[in-house]
Amino acid sequence: MNQTYKATGINLKAVPLGETDRLLTILTPDVGLVRAVAPGARKHQSRLGGRSGLFVINQVLVVKGKHLDKLIQADTLRTFPGLSQHLGRLTASQYLAEVVLLMALSDCPQGELFQVFVEHLERLETAAPEALLAALCHGLYHLLALAGVAPEVHHCTRSRRAIVPDLLDPAWQVEFSAEAGGLVQATGERNFKENQGRYGHKRPTMLTATDVALLQQLSKPEILSTVAIRGAIAAKAALAQPLEMGIAAKNQQLWSRVERLLREYTQDYFERPIRSATLVDVCFATV
Repeated sequence: MNQTYKATGINLKAVPLGETDRLLTILTPDVGLVRAVAPGARKHQSRLGGRSGLFVINQVLVVKGKHLDKLIQADTLRTFPGLSQHLGRLTASQYLAEVVLLMALSDCPQGELFQVFVEHLERLETAAPEALLAALCHGLYHLLALAGVAPEVHHCTRSRRAIVPDLLDPAWQVEFSAEAGGLVQATGERNFKENQGRYGHKRPTMLTATDVALLQQLSKPEILSTVAIRGAIAAKAALAQPLEMGIAAKNQQLWSRVERLLREYTQDYFERPIRSATLVDVCFATV
């Protein structure tokens, strides 16, 4: 790599450095993660001020440093103003950015990761408030799929048999085991005892038919048309489980269960907490 190089990248993280500088973590499709100092970015009327904000896509000119690179020029190509105008959108975006930081590599092309992340920022920016948790789950699942570690939600991880949730049966259940990598068809106390040696002593999570139906939607390219519980899944689920609250509130409750499941799975895999998840809990408990 030359001493000075150009790259297109999106700011994933920005932290204060010294009195006036800002340390940026930038995801670029060509050279992966770049950590660079934006000198004077926190000064009033600094040319790098707005360009060093979160989720700004810039064409940057960077000087390679011994320990940290130095950003000497940035020309903004795109911003996502809608994210900062709504707490839920901003929180969900920070959540996905944190997962991207766990996945991304330096000095290595990250074109697909860049593309998937930007695509889901676009979805979050335009999602209705009641659809934000679904959009967050969709983005998280697609990031895990890109890394090759998404949980198996269509087949039993042991028998490889297809799992088809019965939305008309309120008693239908299936196990979800992070250790097994997804859904496990067998159920019951006997099965739990048999699997203790394989999956450890942690009792697996039991999912309802609605939980599984929503999880299976996440592997599809589009999901926003179903998040308001107006599609076929919601219609069948409503027959099996009458809504006792408003549609938007029920929708949020269902997707909150899915998000927590994926969160725990992701944290177990990367062996790192997702700090932004705490903000998600607070934000979506009040919006």
